[in-house]
Amino acid sequence: MTDYSVKRHFGFDHFMNGQKEVIGKIVAGESAAAIFPTGGGKSLCYQLPAMHLPGITLVVSPLLSLMKDQIEFLKSKQIPAAKLDSGISRKEYQATLQDGVQNRIKILMVSVERFKNERFRTQLKRMNVSLLVVDEAH
Repeated sequence: MTDYSVKRHFGFDHFMNGQKEVIGKIVAGESAAAIFPTGGGKSLCYQLPAMHLPGITLVVSPLLSLMKDQIEFLKSKQIPAAKLDSGISRKEYQATLQDGVQNRIKILMVSVERFKNERFRTQLKRMNVSLLVVDEAH
């Protein structure tokens, strides 16, 4: 990933310390852990690769407010993203699953409870998941 890529997709002039190394591992298909301070740029470490991977990046997050903020940010950058949490209707849930199956979203954020749900994990098998991210593990 280049500075041009981070500028084009996200509007940042350059990478923060450590981001390029983590992103490089992810793009190479390796496992990576990004342990940065708050505001250190952890989210970009999966958001930028998501733009270049063929399938969906599935993000498991325990914080509903963080999921909401991230989805709003991604949509403001015209990045197709969605969330599945307890705050959406059944109709929205089904539409989001269908978007995932048809590869119309690049980033899908789910709550820990949703990820632990056996029915959801069965539905997840219909999606092309390129990357699994555990965000803000507590």
